[in-house]
Amino acid sequence: MHLKSGRLAVLAISLLAWSATGASAASATANGQAALALAGIVALYSPLVTSDEREAVSAFFVGQSGVRYARKIAVTADRIVCRVSNVDITARSCELTFKGAKQTISGRRANEIFATQAMAGIPADGAAGSVSESLSKLNCTIDPAEIKQKAGGGAECSFETGN
Repeated sequence: MHLKSGRLAVLAISLLAWSATGASAASATANGQAALALAGIVALYSPLVTSDEREAVSAFFVGQSGVRYARKIAVTADRIVCRVSNVDITARSCELTFKGAKQTISGRRANEIFATQAMAGIPADGAAGSVSESLSKLNCTIDPAEIKQKAGGGAECSFETGN
């Protein structure tokens, strides 16, 4: 038993050391409902999607599966950084970057983005008085034909975390 507890201690210390160095980027993915939510919330602010694409993604996101849009939809962002304060509990903001153009979102809308990122598996990182989440190289694909099948597919996102 002593050897086993020693191995567990080494494993725990290794995991703590690894998580403390969280500065490196890690590739990640989200599929299904988490990917649809992430694409749905980002599409609202993206200048890179057409109004028809934005309308289709928004309709899917609010539960309308009978959308009449046939082509796959790409929702991309260079970077999304959200921050909430645990000191000034009214402070929340996100900075979204699309092809170098930045948008700053605050309040309830920023909270929606922050919460959606958490749901999609983007880890939070704390600093003095604040918590942040960031991702880069977001690339989501929405497939209306697959979503209409109601089998859990049709939305996929890839991104990098920890930068």
